[in-house]
Amino acid sequence: MKIIIVGAGIAALSAAARLSQNGHEVIIIESADGPGGKLREKWMDGYRFDLGPSLFTMPKWIDQIFENSQKNPRDYYKYIRLEKNCNYFYEDGVSFTAYADHNTYKQEIHQKLGVTLDKLDEYLAATKRMYDITAHIFLEKSLHKLGSYFSWKVVKSLFQLAAIRPFDVMNTMNQSYFSSKHIVQYFNRFATYNGSNPYSAPATLNLINHLEHGIGAYFPLGGMFQITNSIYQLCLEQGVKFNFNTKVDKIIIEKGKAVGVATINGSIKSDVVISNMDIYPTYKVLLKEQQYPKRILIQEKSSSALIFYWGIDIQFKELDLHNVLFSNNYFEEFRYIFDLKSIYQDPTIYINITSKYNPSDAPTGGENWFVMINVPNNSGQDWELLKKQARANIILKLQRILKVDLTPHIKVEEVLDPILIEEKTSSYRGALYGNASNNPLSAFFRHPNFSGKIKNLYFCGGSVHPGGGIPLAVMSGKIVADLIKKW
Repeated sequence: MKIIIVGAGIAALSAAARLSQNGHEVIIIESADGPGGKLREKWMDGYRFDLGPSLFTMPKWIDQIFENSQKNPRDYYKYIRLEKNCNYFYEDGVSFTAYADHNTYKQEIHQKLGVTLDKLDEYLAATKRMYDITAHIFLEKSLHKLGSYFSWKVVKSLFQLAAIRPFDVMNTMNQSYFSSKHIVQYFNRFATYNGSNPYSAPATLNLINHLEHGIGAYFPLGGMFQITNSIYQLCLEQGVKFNFNTKVDKIIIEKGKAVGVATINGSIKSDVVISNMDIYPTYKVLLKEQQYPKRILIQEKSSSALIFYWGIDIQFKELDLHNVLFSNNYFEEFRYIFDLKSIYQDPTIYINITSKYNPSDAPTGGENWFVMINVPNNSGQDWELLKKQARANIILKLQRILKVDLTPHIKVEEVLDPILIEEKTSSYRGALYGNASNNPLSAFFRHPNFSGKIKNLYFCGGSVHPGGGIPLAVMSGKIVADLIKKW
C-alpha cells in the first residue's frame, strides 16, 4: 500500500521503518527542515544541545526497529548504561545519587535519606509488579481493539489490576510507604515524566520509577539526536521518502475514507494516512471538516516546559548527566502549575549535561546545560514576564545549592517556552504529552491509534495511546504498524 505519514517525529519514524520493512511505500511529510519532531539538536558557538527529550530508557524498543529489518542496531547507534541515573539536591543540604546498581542504590537511599532497606525493597517490588501487570495491556498493544485482550497473559494481568492501585494517588501511595519527605518527593517526581501532578495522578504511575531504575537509564553516544538520526538512516535505506519543508493543510476524506493529504505543493493520494501531529491540531486543522471527539479534546492538558540552553565556560564535578534540584515545597509548585497556571517562585530544576559523556558537546573546560523547569501549558499568560522571573529564580537557586554565581559563566543562551513549543512541534498549547494523566482512567481516555469513524486513518505520537516520552512514542508507531499489518 501507499502510506502517508504527517510529521517526522520519533513515532512516525518508528512506524515508517516497520511499514517499509513490510513492503509498503511510505512517504513522510514534515513542515520542518529535518526529522525528529521534539527530538532534534542544535549547535551554538561550539556547544551542542539536544532540544527535547533527554532521558533514554527501554532501548530494546529502539533496537527492535532495526532487528525487525534484520539489521544490527549497533551498526546504527551505540549506547551505554548509566552508572548514575541522576543526582538529587534538596534545599536543606541533603543530596543523594540514584545509582544504577541495585544494592548501591538502596544503600545510598538508606544512608542519605534514612529509609529502611526492608521498606524500600517492599516499595520497589510493588512498582515492578505494577509494570509487569500493565506493560502487556497499556504499553504494547492497542487498548481499543478487542483482540488485544485475547491472550492468557493479558487475562492474567486483568485479574491483578487491583495491585496497580488505579484509584489511589501517587503521593498517597508514596506516603503510605515512607515517612521521609525527601524520598516521597523523589518518587513523586516521576509524575513529571508524562506531564502530570503527583498529588492527583493515579498511583499506577509509580511504575515509571521501575522503567528508570529497575530496567535502566542509558545514554546514546553522540547524544539523544542519534536515536532520531539512526532510525532516519534506516528509513532511507528502506526507501522511505521524506518531504521536508512541506506543510500539510488537510487530510483528504472521501466517502468516509482517508485517501491522501493536501499540501502547499498540491495533493498526494494514498491508501492510508497516519497523523503524527498532536491529536488536537490533527482534528482542528487537518480534519476541521469532520466531527471530532469532544470528550478527548477537552480533557486537561499536560504541563509544558521552560528550557534554557546555556553554554557554560566552567565545569561542575558535583553534577552528572542528569541532575535535579528540588523545590522546597513540591505541593505548592504543582498547585501553581495546574491550578494557578503560573510558575512557583522556587521551581524544581532539571539540568542535563551531555558533555559529561560526550566531551565534544562543549568547548574545553565548559559544559552544555539543558536547564528545564515544569510549567503550565500556554493559557494566555505573560510569558515574557514569567521567563524573566523564572530565570532570576533559577539563578538564585543554583547559587544557593551549588554555591556559585552562574551569571558571568553563561556564554551562550537560548530559551524555549510553551508558545515556541507549540509553534515548532504543533503541540497544542505547548503541552508536551497531550492530555494529562491526572485521573484513574486516563490511560483509557487517550485517543486510540486509529479512527473509529474514518477508515484508513491512524494516529501515533505522544498525544495518543500509549502516551508521551520516547519509549511510548516509539511503541505507538509499532502499534500502528501492527494494526495496518492486520488490516
